[in-house]
Amino acid sequence: MLVPFPAAVASALISGMSSVGWLVITACAIVAILDALLGRVALDGIDLPTLVGSEPVRMYKGREATFRMLLNNESSKLKRLRIALDFPESFERKVEEQLVDIPALPSSYAIEWTLTAQRRGRYLLDRYYLETVSPLGLWKKRAEKPIHLEILVYPNLRTPAGLLALRKGLAGVHAQRQVGQGREFEKLREYAPGDAYDQIHWKATARRAKPVTKIYQVERTQEIYVIIDSSRLSQRAIDGESVLEHYITAGLLLGAAAKSNGDLFGLAAFSDKIHGFVRARNGKAHYAACRDAIYQIHPSLVSPDFEEMATFLRMRLRRRAMLIFLTQLDDPVIAESFARATRMLGKQHLILAGVLSPLSLSPMFSRDDAATVDDVYARLASHTAWRGLEQTQIELRRQGVRLTLLEPGTAVEQLVKLYGNAKQRQLL
Repeated sequence: MLVPFPAAVASALISGMSSVGWLVITACAIVAILDALLGRVALDGIDLPTLVGSEPVRMYKGREATFRMLLNNESSKLKRLRIALDFPESFERKVEEQLVDIPALPSSYAIEWTLTAQRRGRYLLDRYYLETVSPLGLWKKRAEKPIHLEILVYPNLRTPAGLLALRKGLAGVHAQRQVGQGREFEKLREYAPGDAYDQIHWKATARRAKPVTKIYQVERTQEIYVIIDSSRLSQRAIDGESVLEHYITAGLLLGAAAKSNGDLFGLAAFSDKIHGFVRARNGKAHYAACRDAIYQIHPSLVSPDFEEMATFLRMRLRRRAMLIFLTQLDDPVIAESFARATRMLGKQHLILAGVLSPLSLSPMFSRDDAATVDDVYARLASHTAWRGLEQTQIELRRQGVRLTLLEPGTAVEQLVKLYGNAKQRQLL
C-alpha cells in the first residue's frame, strides 16, 4: 500500500503521470502475485512435531505439567513460524500460541507447552496450526496439519488434605491391635491347661488318643474392593467438586492404605451398567491399573442398578472380601434397591457403605444460624434428608451392612478408619 496508493493518487492529480502510475501499480501487483505464489510453499519442509519422551502425555487434574515437542525443518531456509495446538477448553495454558525461529536444514526446534487440566479423562489432539509470512512479507500463509497426540489426565491424589487424611488413617491402622485369636488355621499342637474346649480338634484327638488343640493366626492378606457409583446423584457438587470426584479420590487413597497394609485391593465402577472392574491384587503396576480403569469415568444421568452390580460380584468373587460401596442413598427408592442388592451379597461378603453428605445435612436444632423464614425451611429440609439417611442406616445395620456418613473434608480419613476398624475386629 505504500507504493500503489501514492502512484494512483499521482496519476489522478498530475497530468502526464497516469501511464507511469499505472505501470507502477501493475509492477506492484505482479510482485505481490509472485510473493503469494512463493508463499504457497513457505510451510513446505515442516515435519510433524514429535513428542520428547514416551507417549502418551500423562498429567494430573489441577496440577501444572510441561511437555516438549520437536518441530523439524527439512528445508534449507530459516523458518519463522507461529504455532498453536488445538487444546480442549478444559486445559488452562500459559500461552495460546508460540513464535519460533527454526534454523535451516538439518535442524529441529524444541517447543514447550505448560498446561493445567481441570477435568479428568483421555484427550486426543488431531491437528495443529502453523502460520508464516511470505518471502517479501506481503502475505501470511496459514495451514492446518494433522497430528496424533494423546493426553491422559488422572485424578490428583497429592492434595494436602488427601495426604494428611491418608497419614492419619494409616497411623490409626498400625496403632490398632487385633482382637481375638484369628480365623486362619495355622497348626495343631498338644493340649495345654487353659485351652478352651472350642479350640480342641476332636477328630485329631480321637486319632491320637490325647487332646489336640487348633491354633489360628490372624489373616494378614485379605481382599478389599471399592465399588464406586457414578449414576445421576454422583454429579452433585460438594465443596466445588462433584460427588464422583470425591469418591474416586477417596477410593484410590483407600487403595494406597490397603497396599501399605499388605492387603489385596480391587475396584469396580458402575451406574446402570458395569463401567470397570479390576480384580484385587497388590503392587505398583496393579495400582496403576486401578487408576487407569476409572480415570475416564464421569457421572451418568441414570439411576444405579445395584442388582446388576451385586450379580456381577457374586459371579466373580469366590473368596470372602470386604466390599466398600461409595454411593448416595438419600433417595428412598435408591436406598431400597441398595438394601435388596446387598442382602444377597451380605451372606458371603462383608459390606460397608459410605455416603458423602454436605455439612448442611444435620438435625433440626443442631445449628442456630437460622435468621429468616427461608432459613427455617432450609433447616427443615436438611433435617428431613438427615432423618431419612439415619433411618436407612438403621435398616441396613439390621442386615449386617455398616453405613457411614462421610464429611467432604475428612472422607478419606473416615474410610481408612472404617477399614482399619473392620480389620481390627476381624469382621472379614
